[in-house]
Parts: sequence; structure tokens; C-alpha cells
Amino acid sequence: MKMLKRITFNPAVMGGKPCIRGLRVTVGTVVGLAAAGHSRKEILKLYPYLEDEDISEALSYAAWRAEESEAPLQPA
Repeated sequence: MKMLKRITFNPAVMGGKPCIRGLRVTVGTVVGLAAAGHSRKEILKLYPYLEDEDISEALSYAAWRAEESEAPLQPA
């Protein structure tokens, strides 16, 4: 996976959820809007401080997380 430069994590911002460039817009918000059928143009109109690349990275991050799997640690 390519390095994502626009997805940030900060416990003081939105409870540490993945956000776009430190803004109070979560990846989940952007992905949810896209999933609900909103176009990129509509999302950028709703959040004028976002950029098209922010949407691309949010979708890339969500796709990566959806494919990631967690394996339980073996007891010692």
C-alpha cells in the first residue's frame, strides 16, 4: 500500500479516529458520504476545506482497513 500522507491520528482530535489532515473530518464521514451516493463534487461542497485528494486517500485507507485482518496472539 502506498504511503498515505493525508490521514492523521490524534487522540485530541475526534477521539483519535482517523481524520483528514488533522481536521475534524473523519475518514468514516467521507467514506459514509461516498457510500450514500454523494459525488466527490457534493462532498467538496459540503466540506469546502477538503481537497479531491483527501477523498481519494480516505477511500484508499478504508479499503486497506477492510482487507486488514487481525490474528489473536497465542497465549504465552
